[in-house]
Amino acid sequence: MDIEDLRTFVEVADAGGVSPAARRMGISKSMVSRRLIRLEGELGIQLLARTTRGAGLTEAGIAFREYAARAYAEIDVARETILPSGDLRGRLRVAVPLTSGPVHFAPVLAEMARQHPQLQIHADYSDRFVDLIADGFDCAIRVGALRDSNLIARRVGHIYGKLVASPDYIRIHGSPETPDQIGIHQALVGAETWRFMDGKNVVTVQPQGRFSTDNGEALASAAAAGLGIAWLPDCVTHKYLESRALVPIMTRYPLPVGGVYVVRPPSPHPARKVRILSELLIESFERNPHL
Repeated sequence: MDIEDLRTFVEVADAGGVSPAARRMGISKSMVSRRLIRLEGELGIQLLARTTRGAGLTEAGIAFREYAARAYAEIDVARETILPSGDLRGRLRVAVPLTSGPVHFAPVLAEMARQHPQLQIHADYSDRFVDLIADGFDCAIRVGALRDSNLIARRVGHIYGKLVASPDYIRIHGSPETPDQIGIHQALVGAETWRFMDGKNVVTVQPQGRFSTDNGEALASAAAAGLGIAWLPDCVTHKYLESRALVPIMTRYPLPVGGVYVVRPPSPHPARKVRILSELLIESFERNPHL
């Protein structure tokens, strides 16, 4: 069996059709179809039930998908291990947060591409919480608390944050001195709960406000416009703090230190390209402590 045929079958199975799989892999639909036909001919069984809406797995396809994915992953690791001079080949598909990714993580991905000219890097920037396995990602960079899952995570850095507001907002409305005073202020809501440190204890607050978004840059912009107070990481607010468009408030109750993680699907042997990305991110955080 051709290893690329196995990979193509897994991509089609996960993407739900030939067209989306072809887009993920960066090849033509006809090539995807030829690989599938060849694999089914090799096995002597139909793996996909093709319809006008896409392609669904047959019963045999459901059973074979896990084995095909595992076989391709193992061969991929073995192939990387014997490459000369540490070269990386193939493709790295990584999900990156939109809020901090273009400024803080894009340079690391660019450096990785420079060091490994045979490697294709496909970065998807979004604050949407993607399903790595279903959406076909090799890994994701995630910031903050991790959800419970069967994914494997490696911490690559720490992230710090502050409660901030604009000088105009403070002049008109004042600023909270303790977490229990946040309820009387307009909060710019990006998370359902805000957490603060009171000594060694964590205090949780549920903010209320008329402006909410899942994008940190949008929250910082709204805070600079005087719309309310915001709970944000320093990597988003540092330029606003430098210009004094925003100032820290309620500093007696700092935000808990968060983590930056590279998460990947479970596998006994992580792909070397994921390991190298993790190491480059660790180096970046060590060189740039303001992150």
